[in-house]
Amino acid sequence: MLTWALIFFVVAIVAAIFGFGGIAAAAGGIAKILFFVFLALFLISLVVGLARGRGPTTPRI
Repeated sequence: MLTWALIFFVVAIVAAIFGFGGIAAAAGGIAKILFFVFLALFLISLVVGLARGRGPTTPRI
């Protein structure tokens, strides 16, 4: 998801350079939404992982 946010961010920059303001604003908005969704999911998974309390697994030989 973070990759898609970066892709939309690059599209927004390129569109802004070429003067397509509407497309740049839309791509920037999508990138912002995707970034915050990624951040929320990351924090939720971090909290759930810490709450479970399982340590790292040891490799089986």
